[in-house]
Amino acid sequence: MSRIGKLPIAIPTGVEVNIKNGNISVKGKLGQLNQNFDADAITIKSENGFLIIERNSEAKDHKSKHGLYRSLINNMILGVTTGFKVQQELVGVGYKASSNGQNLELTLGYSHNILFEIPSEVKVSTETLKGKNPTVTLESPDKQLIGLVAAKIRSFRTPEPYNGKGIKFSNEVLRRKAGKSASKGKK
Repeated sequence: MSRIGKLPIAIPTGVEVNIKNGNISVKGKLGQLNQNFDADAITIKSENGFLIIERNSEAKDHKSKHGLYRSLINNMILGVTTGFKVQQELVGVGYKASSNGQNLELTLGYSHNILFEIPSEVKVSTETLKGKNPTVTLESPDKQLIGLVAAKIRSFRTPEPYNGKGIKFSNEVLRRKAGKSASKGKK
């Protein structure tokens, strides 16, 4: 049995969960999220303030979806209660970020600025402090969407391994490489 899938999910107070025809809807103080699921593969039951996910057979496909849907539903409940936050740093000389509503403008050393429209479900804010790298902060109840937006922003200038310049997550540790000069002294 799936170790993740068999764990029950606690439903906090103030969270509404509706299960209908292969669709689960979770509503809380930060918004409402919907997720389709394979009703042939798993069954979702609500008992005593907990959600219990069970698979319908021992088929390989059903086993793989058991833990997946449990994690997705748990992330939905966490999202509507506490929300998710992602911070990214712009490392590089002259790199800048500014936000105007749902538009993010990035200056990343290209010949032109990059304008990126953020989906309405994600809140964006930027911060530039003297002596520190500019930061882009994303907040949303939807973990999948915030991850997708953060990955798209990072793709505009991925960090390079020599100087570490680019857009990186604030808690990310980059693997650095030695340049050519490090190997010249050894023979």
